[in-house]
Amino acid sequence: MPTKTTLHTPYTWTPSTEADPPTLGGKAASLRALTDAGFPVPSWFAVTPAAFRDSLSGTQREALDAGRLAAADLEEVAPTPAVQEALADAMADTFDTSGAETDLSLAVRSSAPEEDAAEQSFAGQLESYLFVPPDEVPARVADVWRSAFQRSVLEYRRAQGLDGPPPPPAVVVQRMVTPDRAGVAFSAEPSSGRRGVSVVAAVRGAGTPLVDGTEDGDTFHVDREGQVIERTIRRQHTAHRLDQDAASGLRETTLSEADGEAPTLSDEEAADVAALARRAERHFGRPQDIEWAWADGTLYLLQARPITGLAGQPDPDAPLRVWDNSNIAESYSGVTTPLTFTFARRAYEAVYQSFLRVMRVPEATIEAHADTFRTMIGLIRGRIYYNLLSWYQTLALLPGFRFNRAFMEDMMGVSERLPEALLPEREAASLGEKIWDALRLVWSALHLILYHVRIDDRIEDFYDLLDRTLDPPSPGLEQMRLDELAAFYRTLEDELLARWDVPIANDFFAMIFFGLSKRAVERWGGPAADRHNHLLTGHGALVSTEPARRMRTMADHVTGDRELTETLLDGSLREIEGALDDRPALRAEYEAYLDRFSDRCLDELKLESPTLRDDPLSLWRSVGALARRLETEDVPEPGTTEQRMREEAEEALDEALSGQPLRRWITKWTLRHARERIAARETLRFERTRAFGVARRIFLEMGRRLAANGRLDDPRDVFYLERGELLGIVEGTASTTDLPALVEARREEFDEYREAPPPPDRFRTHGAVHAFDLLPDPSAGPEDSESADDGASDGEWSGTGCCPGTVRGPVRVVTDPRAATLDGDEILVAERTDPGWVPLFAAATGLIVEHGNLLSHAAIVSREMGLPSVVSLPGVTDQLQDGDVVEVDGHAGTVRRVDADS
Repeated sequence: MPTKTTLHTPYTWTPSTEADPPTLGGKAASLRALTDAGFPVPSWFAVTPAAFRDSLSGTQREALDAGRLAAADLEEVAPTPAVQEALADAMADTFDTSGAETDLSLAVRSSAPEEDAAEQSFAGQLESYLFVPPDEVPARVADVWRSAFQRSVLEYRRAQGLDGPPPPPAVVVQRMVTPDRAGVAFSAEPSSGRRGVSVVAAVRGAGTPLVDGTEDGDTFHVDREGQVIERTIRRQHTAHRLDQDAASGLRETTLSEADGEAPTLSDEEAADVAALARRAERHFGRPQDIEWAWADGTLYLLQARPITGLAGQPDPDAPLRVWDNSNIAESYSGVTTPLTFTFARRAYEAVYQSFLRVMRVPEATIEAHADTFRTMIGLIRGRIYYNLLSWYQTLALLPGFRFNRAFMEDMMGVSERLPEALLPEREAASLGEKIWDALRLVWSALHLILYHVRIDDRIEDFYDLLDRTLDPPSPGLEQMRLDELAAFYRTLEDELLARWDVPIANDFFAMIFFGLSKRAVERWGGPAADRHNHLLTGHGALVSTEPARRMRTMADHVTGDRELTETLLDGSLREIEGALDDRPALRAEYEAYLDRFSDRCLDELKLESPTLRDDPLSLWRSVGALARRLETEDVPEPGTTEQRMREEAEEALDEALSGQPLRRWITKWTLRHARERIAARETLRFERTRAFGVARRIFLEMGRRLAANGRLDDPRDVFYLERGELLGIVEGTASTTDLPALVEARREEFDEYREAPPPPDRFRTHGAVHAFDLLPDPSAGPEDSESADDGASDGEWSGTGCCPGTVRGPVRVVTDPRAATLDGDEILVAERTDPGWVPLFAAATGLIVEHGNLLSHAAIVSREMGLPSVVSLPGVTDQLQDGDVVEVDGHAGTVRRVDADS
């Protein structure tokens, strides 16, 4: 390299100058970084965009500024004498033409500002020239300038979404080495994105045939340890493949064996090239595509650019996660705030660890799977998802995983079964370990049976614990200091999470008995085989339908009073409160409803959700709609229709099992336990709502204290803090105390999530979840939108029937139930529902839900209310509009659009 330093001119820039470079484009910027970092880069300098602009005529500059300059306008363009003088000086200073480089050849390459970027490479769009003699450099520089404005480049820019005219290009002039071998290399496998595999492609001589696609060259795949794990050797034209070497795992492809020519690179040389590519990746912080050359025993790096297409793409070799929102979206629909998510994640972690301890899973096993419990749910773009592999791994710790797996999938309502290849296995290396593992499974199964024998007593004990723990403290929450509120929350969490195994165990038994009874009925039930869900109805005073029964009582007080009905439907909350002054019986029913169900609101498990005490208007609107409907229709009392359904199904089952006492006993026994456990499941979920309600009030009081002390702008800002951050303010473990700034940043982020389209219902991630794109799940089948389009082509949809009966009428598509009312003759259409939707159920004549299954809340409550319903109809909310007339067949599980006049 020369030792003298070129003074920086407006037209050229060399790496040896101390002045910062002008905008030189992606290729020059990369070469400068590589040179500064000591990479083996042949000497070079750059021609600045100013050289191009000053070489234009006045008319050409006007066209450039107006975005009208084209390659045809540059046919006569050439560097000005001043630019040519700067080029000559730069070549004299950069390349030693007096000694060993008398046969100097140069490469003249484009370096446009948009070139070699992570998003687009402009590969092959602008011209490059190799083996250029020094006296031809000015002409080739002009050729590169011209190529930046050719039609193909302009079309490429438009295809890449780049607006405006092309910016003036810079040009790189670099010493050509005379390689005996050359090529390209990728620090990561570009086709798959595997970061642990580098790909090296090589040809003899210069790498031009490889770059322009006229020659394929030899290809080597090199792992992170520098071992060649696959090679493709290309010779002449005829291909044959060698069998894989079982010992080394190396796969080799040879094109023609005619001449016996050795591979272009040895494995050691290929590993050296791969190491150079990886070194460039480490320097730039992202996977690189490099051009390299071997010359006189030296490996040179000619240029490096990001591998386009890998931005956002995860490494397929990284750990896989499968995400599914299934029926968890019933509890946590839409965007969920950080406080709710971190509160729920902690609960899932502690509760399932406690449950496995009760099931006598060894403590060492539980501790070994700590990460599994910690990651049972995740927050993806503001929405809560099941991490399915963690759920399956948890279930695999219990006896009979293969048997229980299908039951769990039915219970969770997962859209597709997990492929066998992804299922967790319980491995034991030796015979003794297998025997010991089997004995532990037998012990767990025995304890599970004994646990079930006393499940009702355990549930009663759990209710007693809840009543003691959730009793209002003294002093009340309103009078507690911030530290007292935090301490009370800690006590609540410690007391309840340690005993929350009872609801989880009941859910587990509901899952088991639901699956067993379904199998028995389908196998032996004859005409009742398709009525399994009917056989599970008729629970009597199911807590999920109690709001509907209480609403019916309130509506009975209103029916016939036209003025009061109109007030409930259209009046303000103040007007409704005034109307209650003369109706003490109705007010008493209303106050009793709030005392019991004020926490059972829309999105009741989301701590940020306002309760009925905050805004009871939606309740009154539904009571008014039901009262108006009672004036014109004979609406059955809640519970009567489902009882009839169950009786009819039991008659069919008795007929099928006549003369088969053993089958009859087994079927009836499993059905009875399924009904009991499902009823208990709904009641325990209500108790969970109570616990969440107390936690909500604690956190809101903490928000009020922080707002009063100027630590928050508003008490409800507390929901944008994480559980640990909020408690850390009290306990001294918070790393950030500027809470308003933290809340503002989170609010802005979560508002963006609300505005953006939601992630799919099911998808996959590899490696770092939030660092890369979400990937479609191959097991999920066609996209929901495609399914919906197919179903809408003939106006019919087929899903899961939950409550028999046929009803016809206009639909009301509800996305926000807080502001929705039904007219009394409408069919409710929703994406998902939770217990807070029951007031709308009471005013509907039918129910259509996109998501759900036979054990989802919508299915259970609609059966108990005798409301014809169909769930699991992906995309139906997009295909139906308010006022469309449909016919719902809750037995067949079909929805059909009909003419309004038919």
